[in-house]
Amino acid sequence: MRLPGARFYAGLPTERPNPRSRGLDLRNTLEIVRIISREDARVPAAVFREAGAIAKAADAVAAALARGGGLVLVGAGTSGRIAVMEAAECPPTFNTGPGQVRAVMAGGRMSVFRSKEGAEDDAAAGRKAAAAFKKEDVVIGVAASGITTFVRAALRAARNKGCTTVLVTSNGRPPGRPAGIVIAPDVGPEVVAGSTRLKSGTAAKLVLNAVTTAAMVRLGKVYDRWMVDLKPTSRKLRMRGVRIVSDLGGVSSRRAEALFAEAGGSVKTAIVMARQGCGLACARARLAAAGGALRRALGERHPS
Repeated sequence: MRLPGARFYAGLPTERPNPRSRGLDLRNTLEIVRIISREDARVPAAVFREAGAIAKAADAVAAALARGGGLVLVGAGTSGRIAVMEAAECPPTFNTGPGQVRAVMAGGRMSVFRSKEGAEDDAAAGRKAAAAFKKEDVVIGVAASGITTFVRAALRAARNKGCTTVLVTSNGRPPGRPAGIVIAPDVGPEVVAGSTRLKSGTAAKLVLNAVTTAAMVRLGKVYDRWMVDLKPTSRKLRMRGVRIVSDLGGVSSRRAEALFAEAGGSVKTAIVMARQGCGLACARARLAAAGGALRRALGERHPS
């Protein structure tokens, strides 16, 4: 891809000056904070307007994970760090398996903590990263500008492999066909022109939250509003798991704790044991027959 010139960059919404933050350095601290907060308040509505595209991406992710594929989040700079954060949160929240949800950061792992100059412009590195993608994967590129070379190269290589591709950007519909699905919340220019770690970063976080959470709900990893497939890797998560078992299983906290321990920290299994009055082997068999969906295992209606 030919790199765009200065005139093109100047026309990007995220590069333009924001008229509402004119004279920002002349304001007192309270006024500065209020301006930032007012601009931040515009982000959720912009993300909401992209609900259709977000839902399409979530369905694609759910389908990919169900058939043994994975979700790969690709980004550079702030976008890459948001991708890394999202990937890191899925295992404890939804008990995703090793490699099911992973992030690829321009410049490698150290770039998560320290910027590596020029990494986002490295098309060869983007293509190299795509070598590990499988055709069953969904690859989501996160790029506030929509034209980050590393991300575009990775997406193009992913499409050539047959992967489902998604681009999350804050700059409308970028040139060419960067991905099969484009999610582009219109957040407008930043308070500090070009500082896309602000509204654009917030928008990307909200979009990825919605995509992964909706996909995990569709996969049966949420019952009602509870994270019933959590991985109890900390005391907080263990205590949360016991509370969920108590609430959904209709048993005392002490009984819930005992069932949770017997189930090896599986919230779903402990709930089936509590609700069905059955042992560990029976509860596991019910869940296996239900494809891991708690509602089905409990004999309740579940969407197809």
